[in-house]
Amino acid sequence: MSAKKTLRMGLLGCGGIANRHAKTLVQIPEYELVAWCDVVRPNAERFQQEYGKGEVFTDYHEMFAKSDLDVVTICMPPFAHDDEVEVAAKAGAHILIEKPISLTNAQAQRMVKAVETHKVKTQVGFMSRFLGGVERIRELLASGKGPGIQYVGRYFCNSLHSPWWRMKDKSGGQLVEQIIHQVDLCRFLMGKPRQVFAYTGNLAHKDVENYTVEDVSGTVIRFESGGIGVISGTNCAIPGKWLAPSTFVAKGLVADWGPGANTITVTDGKEPVTEPFEGGNDTNLAQHLDLLKAIREEGATRTPMSEGAATQALVVAAYQSAETGKPVDL
Repeated sequence: MSAKKTLRMGLLGCGGIANRHAKTLVQIPEYELVAWCDVVRPNAERFQQEYGKGEVFTDYHEMFAKSDLDVVTICMPPFAHDDEVEVAAKAGAHILIEKPISLTNAQAQRMVKAVETHKVKTQVGFMSRFLGGVERIRELLASGKGPGIQYVGRYFCNSLHSPWWRMKDKSGGQLVEQIIHQVDLCRFLMGKPRQVFAYTGNLAHKDVENYTVEDVSGTVIRFESGGIGVISGTNCAIPGKWLAPSTFVAKGLVADWGPGANTITVTDGKEPVTEPFEGGNDTNLAQHLDLLKAIREEGATRTPMSEGAATQALVVAAYQSAETGKPVDL
């Protein structure tokens, strides 16, 4: 168990998503932000100025060598991942890393090996695992109202995003960079996947320069339990809106996540009973606190690096299916 009162935290990658993490981390008194690292020095300097302390770095090797970090939050874009997880783990720093953790299964497995070898705690940024209602569903499934029969999820938006996001060799595609949140929650509730089949296409952005990712996709996942996940995504929906509703069906329950009502209906009684749950909980804070608890109590996080690698392998297999036109066994 970690007896240190305050844990030294560094932030690697000082872009847009890093702002969300920094604003969350300053709410956690057990963390002290002491280092900011970005290859573009002014990005790291802006964080130092906004939060009033910490040292600035442009090389994470130097940051880990000099800063004596207990924990690091890694917010690098997919294409920028290199050996930062291995370096952090060797330095003994626990890790929260944004998804996707890499663009290849081989690199993801190297990350898993490194953190397991050096016995550091990890949390991959699949915040949907901390959505309202998820704990209640897990309780109900454990009481016998399972297994999962179907998961239906959507991820709809309409934005050109950053230039790197539009290029598949940089972002991995919409399935890897965005829809992976739905894929992960589907895995978390449904169990071990057995087979995946997918279609993808670029129908509305053919004339956009360097737009090589898909703007529409449909993915069907078959699980070992026999349950089925169906996930659709597009970047051709309502401009300025990000919509990710989903429904989970099990033997004795139906759960819905907004927009609108967030409810769980227990269906195996004499009359269906519907209970609402809070849908606006701070999932970013929840995942950081879950990592902190694992560090303090030497327990497990909800989404260790191995889980991040498993979800990534599933979306990589979905792309393989889309390219070959055939289902892929897992």
